[in-house]
Amino acid sequence: MNPANFFKIKLLWDKFTVNHPKFPRFLQAAAQASLGMGDVVEVKITKANGDTIASNIRLTEEDLELFQEMKDMVMR
Repeated sequence: MNPANFFKIKLLWDKFTVNHPKFPRFLQAAAQASLGMGDVVEVKITKANGDTIASNIRLTEEDLELFQEMKDMVMR
């Protein structure tokens, strides 16, 4: 990754966390939740006009491997 892009993303993330302090805490709790195979992860978006869209996935062993690799990258 281009270092300039990394710093740009970092600045945007820092601003995002100031504006939405509960979301990073949610992500931390989710990362520590010990997700397992067969668990369901759901994402729901509610638009300002009330329309919603939602999707979910049932976690597989491969999904858990991906999440672990991502977690390891963040911890390095």
